[in-house]
Amino acid sequence: MALLNSAHGGNIREAAAWLGIDPQQLLDFSANINPLGMPGALKQALCQNMDLLERYPDPAYPGLYQALAAHHQLPAAWLLAGNGETEVIYTLVQMLAPRRAMLVAPGFAEYRRALQQVDCQIETFLLTEAEGWQLTESILPALTAELDCLFLCTPNNPTGLMPDESLLLEIVARCRQLNIALIVDEAFLDFLPDRSGLIPHLASNPHLWVLRSLTKFYAIPGLRLGYLLNSDPQAVAQLRERQMPWTINALAALAGEVILEDKAYQQATLRWLNAERPRLCQRLRALSGVTVLEGQANYLFLRCDVAGLDLQRALLEQHVLIRSCANYPGLDERYFRVAVRSAGENDRLVEAFEQVLAV
Repeated sequence: MALLNSAHGGNIREAAAWLGIDPQQLLDFSANINPLGMPGALKQALCQNMDLLERYPDPAYPGLYQALAAHHQLPAAWLLAGNGETEVIYTLVQMLAPRRAMLVAPGFAEYRRALQQVDCQIETFLLTEAEGWQLTESILPALTAELDCLFLCTPNNPTGLMPDESLLLEIVARCRQLNIALIVDEAFLDFLPDRSGLIPHLASNPHLWVLRSLTKFYAIPGLRLGYLLNSDPQAVAQLRERQMPWTINALAALAGEVILEDKAYQQATLRWLNAERPRLCQRLRALSGVTVLEGQANYLFLRCDVAGLDLQRALLEQHVLIRSCANYPGLDERYFRVAVRSAGENDRLVEAFEQVLAV
């Protein structure tokens, strides 16, 4: 059982309260947020536009939609932005109202919770350690005409693994053939510059919905900003009609207009990740007592091999918080997710691991 009650990472308040310390004393590796912090250009824009808070946002958010459309070189009518990607998931599920859906496990908890709200029957396709936790062609025969919805997360959360593009296209084709709505969560794909994802395939696949997040890559989880893309303008228009007015606050909308143009920040982020992810992975793999799976995202998935060791608790006593994966279907208390942070913070994490594994 996980030590903390939160269904997600990043709840440093709960962890600090358990320790009886100030949250600022914790080093948080449980949330996969870019350690470069909010882009400087955005901080400046926010400070210069605080008067936006004195009036209602334009409910059509024309500037935000123009920025997103230009970024993807797609019509704005194909886009729906929301108060974080999670809000968009719930809005989409409410509109689709699937009767039977498939989830790949382990996976992000909010897919299941959103489906449960519409009384959907949920089938679970379990990834296995024997197959390296990777999605394989074995999912194809599991996709049957009885399904009307499939959720995928690419790269997967929490494993960080990215399926082969050829397999993804086979899944797209099979879902099109069987009239299954395919919802692909690409929340962390910005950290994989060599992968274009499924957005280039939207035009010929109106059954395909692609989710994107701006909060992780640009370090703005407190602002909340995400969006989806689909090539059926009428379906997207129906989603907009279901969405509450002013769901995006004025500063979050401004953020979307600013950050997508910040090429220097994007390049700096990729330089950091290309250096720190393999370095952290190598250092953790050198330790006895943990098995590390090297994914492709800004986090690492690992298994604690020391019998009886409550790794999250032990690291928390070192004032380091990692994400327990015990509440992911298909996993147990041995599995954890660790964010990749700055070089100094990653070194501190390794030191904490060395301390608790030496006991």
